[in-house]
Amino acid sequence: MATIGTASAAPVLTVGNSSGDVWDLQYRLKTLDFYTQPLDGVYGSQTKAAVAKFQMAYGLNADGVTGTKTWNTLKKYTLNIEEMDILAKVIYSESRGEPYKGQVAVGSVVMNRIQSSQFPDNIKDVVFQKGAFTAVSDGQYWLTPNRTAYLAALDAVRGWDPTNHSIYYFNPDTATSAWIWTRPQNLKIGKHIFAS
Repeated sequence: MATIGTASAAPVLTVGNSSGDVWDLQYRLKTLDFYTQPLDGVYGSQTKAAVAKFQMAYGLNADGVTGTKTWNTLKKYTLNIEEMDILAKVIYSESRGEPYKGQVAVGSVVMNRIQSSQFPDNIKDVVFQKGAFTAVSDGQYWLTPNRTAYLAALDAVRGWDPTNHSIYYFNPDTATSAWIWTRPQNLKIGKHIFAS
């Protein structure tokens, strides 16, 4: 199975293709509710229709063919199954005990960073960027996320952003960085302040 990553060229997929890349495509489309059928790894008419709906919604040529522009947009606004696990781990390790909205907000910050030109364009590089997340630095990232963390990850990927497009957050009671206080603050959810 070929992997879809920033280092590999995106395969062009169209009706008749059958591969792990198609499964990945269907999963990404399903997270956004464009594809509603069971994942089967077969690029049939329903996959083509889902791709065309996605393309139309994101301002692409709605031809139902998954080429480079479609892959790039999918990667910017969706995650594959392994990446969803990374997001759930960040949410759980950084915000367990916070209200659900606060957990979604943490996931939204990660998604906002992926979409921002100020950060790497993939979740692994965003999450494992040196000093970016306390839970990665102190090892809590490796805790097993609960179901709520996965639901919050899905809501964040689907575009619920209660942070007003924030790319930072911090707990004012425990923050040790003077720099984080210089960031424009957007709002507070639970114990976290979300900032630009």
